[in-house]
Amino acid sequence: MKILLINGANLNLLGTREPEKYGTTTLNDIETMVINRGKDLGAEVDTYQNNHEGEIVDKIQSARGIYDGILINAGGYTHTSVVIRDALASVGIPTVEIHMTNIHAREEFRHTSLISGVAIGQVVGFKELSYTLALEGLVNYLK
Repeated sequence: MKILLINGANLNLLGTREPEKYGTTTLNDIETMVINRGKDLGAEVDTYQNNHEGEIVDKIQSARGIYDGILINAGGYTHTSVVIRDALASVGIPTVEIHMTNIHAREEFRHTSLISGVAIGQVVGFKELSYTLALEGLVNYLK
């Protein structure tokens, strides 16, 4: 089973970006944690991060026929990107949306996710643990 983990804009700054909200764990630490947990669950996890919307769309489109599932933390694109949402819908790969903070308890503009309508699930609010919880849910769904 192959899983693609996609991280969007500004997530490369995890560990130093607003640590009171996101903690001090780096994106590299999170990716390593997810890859290792994937091995425990019998899943191979590839990771990808990009700050550019079109590059993320290209990565999603190229996933068809290669990956069984997608995990995505689109960051701010969650609330604004119709094209990322449409790319996820177009490839038909089961997707779980991830957020380290509870987007529903933050600023009003963060309450709307364009991605949730095309995802099989959403994990929010558990900082870096959100990633492994999402992975476990996706693997269970795929089995």
